[in-house]
Amino acid sequence: MATIKLEIVSPDKVVYAADIEMLIVRSTAGELGILPHHAPLVTGLIPHAMRVKIDGAEKLVAVGGGFMEVQPDKISVLASVAELPEDIDEERAQKAFNRAKKRIDDYKAGGVDINIIRAEAALKRAAARLTALGKHGE
Repeated sequence: MATIKLEIVSPDKVVYAADIEMLIVRSTAGELGILPHHAPLVTGLIPHAMRVKIDGAEKLVAVGGGFMEVQPDKISVLASVAELPEDIDEERAQKAFNRAKKRIDDYKAGGVDINIIRAEAALKRAAARLTALGKHGE
C-alpha cells in the first residue's frame, strides 16, 4: 500500500513522525482525509484527535489547533499542542474537561462573567485529549 510521510510538530518537539496510509483531520473548513499523492493544501486545524491510519490500524493524536501543509509526498502538522495517548495524563485531562464544562454551564445560567471563547477552547482541547485516550466522544 502507498504511504505518505507525516510529521507532527509542537513548539518544543517532534511529536510524531512516520510513513502512514491516511490521515483524517478536522480543519477550519471541515473534516479532511489525506491520502498519498494528495493535492497541495494549507489549512488551519481545530482542537481534535487526529486519526492516523498505519499498517491497517488507527492511532489517535490529540492536537490543540494549528496548521497543516500537505504536499503529494508529505504532511506537515504544526500544532500549538500535540500529544500521543501515552503522554496524556487522563486524570488531569478529565479535570480540565469538567472545569471548562462547569464554567460554560455557569456562564449560560448567568452565574458568572467569564471569557466564553477561552472556556470553549479549553473544553475542546480537553475533549481532544480524552478522545485520544478513548475516554470521551468529541
